[in-house]
Amino acid sequence: MAFQRIKNVEIAGFAACVPSYNEENENLEIFQNRDEYQRFVEYTGVERRRKAKNGICASDLCLKSAETLISDLGWDKQDIECLVFVSHSPDYLFPATSCILQARLGLSTECMTLDISLGCSGWVYGIATIASLISVSKFKKALLLVGDTTGSRSKGDKSSYPLFGDAGSATALVHKKGAADIYTHLATDGNFYDAIMIEDGGHRSFFSADSLTYRTYEDGNVRNRLSIKMDGMTVFSFGITTVPRSVNKFLENFSLDKDEIDFFVFHQANMMINKKIQKKLGIPEEKMPSVLKNYGNTSAGSVPLTIVSELREAINNANEHELNILACGFGVGLSWGTVYFKLKNAICCELLEL
Repeated sequence: MAFQRIKNVEIAGFAACVPSYNEENENLEIFQNRDEYQRFVEYTGVERRRKAKNGICASDLCLKSAETLISDLGWDKQDIECLVFVSHSPDYLFPATSCILQARLGLSTECMTLDISLGCSGWVYGIATIASLISVSKFKKALLLVGDTTGSRSKGDKSSYPLFGDAGSATALVHKKGAADIYTHLATDGNFYDAIMIEDGGHRSFFSADSLTYRTYEDGNVRNRLSIKMDGMTVFSFGITTVPRSVNKFLENFSLDKDEIDFFVFHQANMMINKKIQKKLGIPEEKMPSVLKNYGNTSAGSVPLTIVSELREAINNANEHELNILACGFGVGLSWGTVYFKLKNAICCELLEL
């Protein structure tokens, strides 16, 4: 079982950034009438999303988040010894985007950098990876940059275009002897790798002229082989069965009392999936924040965006008592992960725009 208990690592702060352009789903031509739009909102909860303009990448949103967080923490950039970038929308196929971000941030050349190619579960996997590195190596300070820009959506695909939004984030972590343990559980089922995917553009299926050809599929959605393809029923079934089972297993393994957890931050898949998860786990609505209405499903960026957007006041006021937070990401891969951590004297920046 892929459980971890990570010692001597503390989360010091959070920042998140969204594009300034706000796209209202109500105005999209993809919906044939008002009733169809309302059915979409009832199922997904998504009324609007932030959309990156041409030339703005996930790394740009993460960069602004990191610069603000470093400044607010009063960190010396030369003390940052590790940078991990998690995204399925990198700047290039190679080099790794983390290398580029190290230079753009002006970090020391002695800073270790690493890219992780993951979507919806990415922030949890990122926390597990970077916290493990800090714990073992005793890196003094580290940055986890996580986000996605989903420019590969087809405007003719109702299953993806009105659902996905763009966001980037930065999470600061430090080595601190005696810090409260961070608990994680990570899992994967690659048998369903094609449930959410982009078919062409990699080395298994190279880009070709045919990649650009738009086709109408049996479900009525229109896309090409460079657009996000999603098997909605497989993803729905996975979300409402695997995720609650995994979280319950996590709570049992670490002997955690569900009632003592202050907030449960889940990947913002869609409202129907998250409501089913909430009901199965018996979580009070006020303990499970959501940003679906205004930001949609922001893939790897959804957990940190939810933390910054919805929990900023609670985090910044957690000076005399600790906040207990459980976060869970699930999706592309298929992969999923859960993390539990305590926050005290951490900072959470105001939500940024670019």
